[in-house]
Amino acid sequence: MIDRPYTTAIFAMSADGKISDYQRSGRKFGSQQDFRQLEECVAASDAVLMGAGTLRSGGTAMRVLSDDLLQQRHTQGKPPQPRQLIVSRSGNIPRDLKFFHQPIPRWLVTTVQGAELWRTGIAFDHIWVCECRDPQAIGRSESAVTRDVQKTIHLELMLHRLKGDGVHQLAVLGGGALVADLFDLGAIDEIRLTICPLILGGATAPTPVDGLGFLNQMHSDRSAPQLTLLAVQPVNQEIFLRYRVSYSHPRHHERNPASPAGSIADPPPPPGVTAS
Repeated sequence: MIDRPYTTAIFAMSADGKISDYQRSGRKFGSQQDFRQLEECVAASDAVLMGAGTLRSGGTAMRVLSDDLLQQRHTQGKPPQPRQLIVSRSGNIPRDLKFFHQPIPRWLVTTVQGAELWRTGIAFDHIWVCECRDPQAIGRSESAVTRDVQKTIHLELMLHRLKGDGVHQLAVLGGGALVADLFDLGAIDEIRLTICPLILGGATAPTPVDGLGFLNQMHSDRSAPQLTLLAVQPVNQEIFLRYRVSYSHPRHHERNPASPAGSIADPPPPPGVTAS
């Protein structure tokens, strides 16, 4: 059982299930109401997690800006902004991004090789090395792929360290590969999804969950995570959905932590999930 934060993945997607266009331009298409919901989720979180590709595409972190939400965090004894964690195996992040000029706590989760790129300077407040052997590289010879390239992010270690460092609620903002890996670990507890009124199409346009994919069958180590609808709210032309995630494979059982205090309260935690 992983001792980890309660984890919510948050997406806005087109009606055909795309989170960006085929050029991966990073242009937003959600409404102000969608932005407000995202900001509320970020304000309720102790940390925000996203992959380096998502950061490179958008260039900035999602901050808490509204006065009422800043006051909410102050009342709860939290700093104005949750820590912003970037996951990058390579550490290859452009240094001219606006992200590095925002008034936020910046953390990098990377490998030994990725950390070397940021050894000098103060771009990140903290750098965590959480690496392990890439399962896809196991069995391949050193001549086929170098030892450094074989390393990937040890997400279980990262989640465990986050919980030990006081992160009880974690918001995940993408990208699809990171979200797929977290689903594969059984480490996403809730989804907040906004369906937006446009069609983006494109065989290569990104979706909320990438990776190898899951199977529509039970009792397989690739069984698809199941969703329970907790709330649905149409607002103007958008639909806001909230789901609880459950996992059928035994290796995922009992991994879901209780919903922490301070989480968004509409609706209340589902049966069997209590606020700590």
